[in-house]
Amino acid sequence: MIIWLPLLFSVMFLAMQGALYYYGRSAALTIANAGVRASAVEHGTEGDCQAAASAMAGKVGDALTGITIHCTRSTDTANAVVGGSTLSVIPFVVPATEQHSSLPVERLT
Repeated sequence: MIIWLPLLFSVMFLAMQGALYYYGRSAALTIANAGVRASAVEHGTEGDCQAAASAMAGKVGDALTGITIHCTRSTDTANAVVGGSTLSVIPFVVPATEQHSSLPVERLT
């Protein structure tokens, strides 16, 4: 009977860690999508991508820390890569995530 409580707590903390990791990944993808949408418009730039992604990063709270944003734009595609560390409830575990997003660049044809 005494072994069930530590086992229950372990399962609970692992489930919570999985949920926090998923939440951080979703936040990173939201930031990347916001940046790439700003850059993919007809007269968008990499600076627009950085500005939109940084604005969205300010809105996600502490779901993602140490956020890095890298935007590129060519004549055909706009890309954004967002990385960072998600929250952790397990000591000495710092899960990192990186999400990519790309869209074709709008152009008049």
